[in-house]
Amino acid sequence: MSDKLHVSLVTPEAELFSGEVDQVVAPGSEGEFGVLAHHAPFMTTLAEGSVTILDGVTRRVFQVQGGFADVNEDGMTILAEHAVEYVETVH
Repeated sequence: MSDKLHVSLVTPEAELFSGEVDQVVAPGSEGEFGVLAHHAPFMTTLAEGSVTILDGVTRRVFQVQGGFADVNEDGMTILAEHAVEYVETVH
């Protein structure tokens, strides 16, 4: 059994991310939630906010506007109405 969580982040236009990660933090309609590998299955609507995908020292952040998150035995699928990756700049 893998200690990684398979995650797909999809919009109507494209798949923005797919891969094996350590953790995802997302803005649920009832508050922020985190998902690790082997999480109990659930489905929720998403609020507007940041989806953070963590894998080791890599951190990717996507700004989402609505949609759904589904967690099951195969991993996590985020179906966002709109999403764009947030790129941090270092000065």
